[in-house]
Formats: sequence, structure tokens, C-alpha cells
Amino acid sequence: MNVLALVTARGGSKGIPRKNIVPFLGRPLIAWSIEAALGSETVTRVVVSTDDAEIASVSRAAGADVPFLRPADLAQDDTRDLPVFDHALRWLADHEGYRPDLVVHLRPTSPLRPSGLVDEGVRLLMADPQADSLRAVCLPTNNPYKMWLLDDEGPYMHSLVPTDIVEPYNQPRQALPTAYWQIGVLDVVRPRTILEKGSMSGKRILPMIVDSALAVDIDNPASLMRAEEACRDWTQDKARK
Repeated sequence: MNVLALVTARGGSKGIPRKNIVPFLGRPLIAWSIEAALGSETVTRVVVSTDDAEIASVSRAAGADVPFLRPADLAQDDTRDLPVFDHALRWLADHEGYRPDLVVHLRPTSPLRPSGLVDEGVRLLMADPQADSLRAVCLPTNNPYKMWLLDDEGPYMHSLVPTDIVEPYNQPRQALPTAYWQIGVLDVVRPRTILEKGSMSGKRILPMIVDSALAVDIDNPASLMRAEEACRDWTQDKARK
């Protein structure tokens, strides 16, 4: 199968200027995602979608293919993943006749990926032809059954999650359903889900339950420092084991 790893990285990040190529434990941040894809047994091509020439150059130096520069209107603060992936797949099909069987989404802002993680996700989706996509999830720090929304027209609030459980916010954690939190470390999607269904997930979404230590998302200087510490801790824990 042709498995495309697509790493998305725009140049106009605000929380950390030039975030996607900022040094992270000795290498540009984006290089961690590129190296995870290149080290995979199942990924057959690694492409970076960026609007930025410097990010493109750094990505090529790390071993990725950058066959196009993303249009500026697909690199705004509010640009969603779907049009970026739709553009990349259609560009590759129109200009190269390249049509992958699966697409792996690797976000540079979630750099902590143990060896074998990408392959496990790809194989899980391969094994279920009815599934539209796969997402990495972990146990959350806080149970959503104890979360609230403020009423639109009043001074009160109501439970975030509709449920038949009586007053879930007053229940012990053990009495509540186990919830999972999606994290950015890995998505695997069928191209038809993106191109035909107009979705990054579809309706049939496979879970891939991972260690909550992988829930790293870099968005500002403080989270960058926490991510570096998490990567060091993870590496040391694995070395001890």
C-alpha cells in the first residue's frame, strides 16, 4: 500500500514565532515528525505542506519531500486541517498522478512518538476496511462528566455532557463512564474520507489508546519547555526499562 505521511507546518505561528522550526532538543521541531515518518516501516512517502520557503528548506534537509508551497489562503490562523489535506491530495493527484491508500497526519507540535507508534496506527486502520479513520486517544486529566457550560441567558450553568446518569458531577470518578481525550500525536485517514466525505475523520473512527505521557502540544514558550521535559523524561524512562 502507498501510505503518505503528511506533515503540516505554516510559517505564521503567533504563540512561538517560527514555531515549526524552533530548536527542540538539538533539532528543528518539525524534524521530529519527519524522522518519525521516515523511521516507519509502513509509510512510503513523507510530504510537508507549508507556505513558508524556510520551513520547506529545513524539511527537505530533514529528508521530507516538499513538492509544492501551500497557498497563503490555506495558511491562516483559522485554517482547518480539511482544506489543507484536500489541497495536498488533489495537487499530488493532478501533478504527479500520486494517490495514496492511507494518509498519516503528523503534527510538528506533538513531537513525542515512540518507535512503532505510526506503524501500529497504520496497521490498525488497514485491518478494518469499514473504518474511515483512526485517532490516538488517552485518558484525560479531568473527566468531562464533571465539566460545565455556562447558560446563555442566565447566571447558572449546566453539565457539559448529556447523560442519563443522575447528577454525574456529584458521582465518584469510578461511577462514571471512561472517557478518552484525542491528542495530536497521530491520525490516520483514508483519502476517500477527506475527498469524498469532506471530513478529517468520517463517522467510523478507530481509537488507538496511548500513554497519556504522549499528550504533548506545543503552542507557547511554556508548553515548549514542558514538552522538552516530557521528551527527556520519556527517553530516560525507556532507557531504564
